[in-house]
Amino acid sequence: MNHLTRLYLRASTDHQNPRRAREQVEAFAAEHGLMVAATYVESKSGAKLARPELFRLLGDSKPGDILLIEQVDRLSRLTTADWQKLRFEIDRRQIRVVALDLPSSWMGLAAPADDFTGRMLSALNSMMLDMLAAISRKDYDDRRRRAAQGIARARAEGRYKGRPENTDRNAGIAAQLRGGASWTSIQKSMGVSRATIAKVARRSAAIAAE
Repeated sequence: MNHLTRLYLRASTDHQNPRRAREQVEAFAAEHGLMVAATYVESKSGAKLARPELFRLLGDSKPGDILLIEQVDRLSRLTTADWQKLRFEIDRRQIRVVALDLPSSWMGLAAPADDFTGRMLSALNSMMLDMLAAISRKDYDDRRRRAAQGIARARAEGRYKGRPENTDRNAGIAAQLRGGASWTSIQKSMGVSRATIAKVARRSAAIAAE
């Protein structure tokens, strides 16, 4: 039976574009002779378990299929409890996770020499996956704490101005809206959330009404 590979690309809510990651995972799949069934693109935080495209991917997958990601943090910046819930779903569906930044996961692309070797490789990869997921969460928490401390200092000193607007990105969204593009296509092409598109749409409507 030929198992299929499904690419999962997650861009952070506001400022990342998945195009570079897509090129990398597609190149990896081609290099390793993987049969790509579909690509799932999501503009959600990795710290949230509620990700429709990820769970659509899991629902579409069959036992033995591969979930291919660029980095483990694209799959999870989850708390321990939420990561365990996601891992349960992945394991229950017998899906293999392969990450470009986790070389131990590449070993599962080739059939193991025997059952013992296969089980050992699976156990090693599972341990490494859990470890990188924990590191990703710690990095997420550390960055949020440092950002909060920086904002608090800036406010105390009267320097806090808030996050600068990405004017080039928003102009691109507005241009696509004027051209009649759907919100879904804008999400995929720009790597933004629907909330960001809604904000640009409201601003454009207000300007047009003046």
